[in-house]
Amino acid sequence: MPEEAPIVELLVAFGQELREAGLPAGTGDVMTCCAAAAALDPSDLADLYWAGRTTMVTRRDQIPVYDRVFRRFFLDEHDATSDAETLQPTIRAATPAQSVLEIPATEHGESGDEEEVSLGLMASDTEVRRDKSFAACTPEELAALRRIMARIRLTPPRRCTRRTAPARRGTRPDMRRTVRETMRTHGEPSELFWRRRRQRMRPLILILDISGSMSDYSRNLLQFAHSTSRAAARVEVFCFGTRLTRITKALERRRADDALDQAAKAVVDWEGGTRIGDSLDAFVRGWGRRGTSRGAIVVICSDGLDRGDPAVLAGAMERLGRLSHRIVWMNPHKGDAADFRPSTLGMMVAAPHIDLLLSGHDLRSLEELATLLPELR
Repeated sequence: MPEEAPIVELLVAFGQELREAGLPAGTGDVMTCCAAAAALDPSDLADLYWAGRTTMVTRRDQIPVYDRVFRRFFLDEHDATSDAETLQPTIRAATPAQSVLEIPATEHGESGDEEEVSLGLMASDTEVRRDKSFAACTPEELAALRRIMARIRLTPPRRCTRRTAPARRGTRPDMRRTVRETMRTHGEPSELFWRRRRQRMRPLILILDISGSMSDYSRNLLQFAHSTSRAAARVEVFCFGTRLTRITKALERRRADDALDQAAKAVVDWEGGTRIGDSLDAFVRGWGRRGTSRGAIVVICSDGLDRGDPAVLAGAMERLGRLSHRIVWMNPHKGDAADFRPSTLGMMVAAPHIDLLLSGHDLRSLEELATLLPELR
């Protein structure tokens, strides 16, 4: 967007375009849209689209008109219904965000149920960027990947509890209910009722390495942790460099940037040294023994470069393996190698206690984690 074109002037012109297209976008709606856009990134067309749609559209049947005007005004796209119009807006937005915004065209008169804004990468670029390492991505590519990353949902496996619930087919007969129904029929047994054990989702614990050697990956992993903590229940997030820090509360903020800023303020050893053994030992002693990791899926994201005592790391991994259900280790140095062998002392010590080893260096490896996680039964 040109620097000389203020966002207010841009949205006023856009509101005039909407009114000429038949949408009742009044001055108050435009002012509300300006206030919403001021809290967002004005160079991001995806944010600008939703800011206008939530403030200037009041009915579902107005969405196709809004989308058509938005494409014509911001992306210079014209369709058959607008070729006869000679609107020439004085301001145009030409930003890199056009590569990550796609509004599907719809026929005039549709109900709007299929109206959707696809936020993410174009199909031609998605495959390339999913395999591209975070360390090699440009800032624009990382911003686009984070939008896709926010939609990844981790679903931990379920476990059976001691409590039971009525079921059509169960593992044990429900004698109380069966007798009660039999008494209602004057002693004539009518049906045998069953019960089975209830299931609940296992806790998920993310322990992230934010030392200097992980600086190319730590922010993206924190973004992934923020999305995970908002999508799944019973998620705990910890960071460590030379000491362990719990950042679960900091990641509860809705906006990812605000959450990461709060996490950065809570962590005092950002991009410093690495003491994996001492940090995991502190987690086991301070949190694991209290029941936090009991029966949980523990995901450790680290490159394995440890400056601490290997015996401390071995003892912490052994105790963590006994307390937790499964331990998943994500090492960016693994990459796409199928025959990866640990070369650092920390990884060699931790390897016997790891149930699943992934890379975590690109978007595809995070999607692989989301796919394999429900199968860790």
